[in-house]
Amino acid sequence: MEEQRQKSWFARNWGWVIGGGCLTLIVLFIMGIGTLFFGVTKMFSSSEPYQHAMESAINNEAVTASLGEPLETDGMMNGSINLSGDDGDADFKIPIKGPKGSARIVVKAIKDYGEWEYSKLYVQFQGDNESINLLESETEELSNDF
Repeated sequence: MEEQRQKSWFARNWGWVIGGGCLTLIVLFIMGIGTLFFGVTKMFSSSEPYQHAMESAINNEAVTASLGEPLETDGMMNGSINLSGDDGDADFKIPIKGPKGSARIVVKAIKDYGEWEYSKLYVQFQGDNESINLLESETEELSNDF
């Protein structure tokens, strides 16, 4: 009688081990990209310039008349925010939408000694060259307070 030698577990299942290892690496890579995306999105949406821009657009009567209510973000923001202690700068665009259409908020600001100063803050409507300057409405509100 001839004795048959049985293959080791790895020799019998090497295809599953390699396939499972590759699949695990792919899943981990996708999870890492997702975590990075949501982390950057959270950083943008929790920043003072983002919150100020959204609040200004929501409270602007001309914007809500053009886009309708409620206003919400519509996709991914693009641009940059750089912070270094009490200094920094922000230059980004926030896509927004309402029941009547879509637009984007353009934000450009500099943070100096802890205070944000906005050089550009306006809503640019999709499909035409119309825009609403949100800085002008803030200036009017300040002059009405005095």
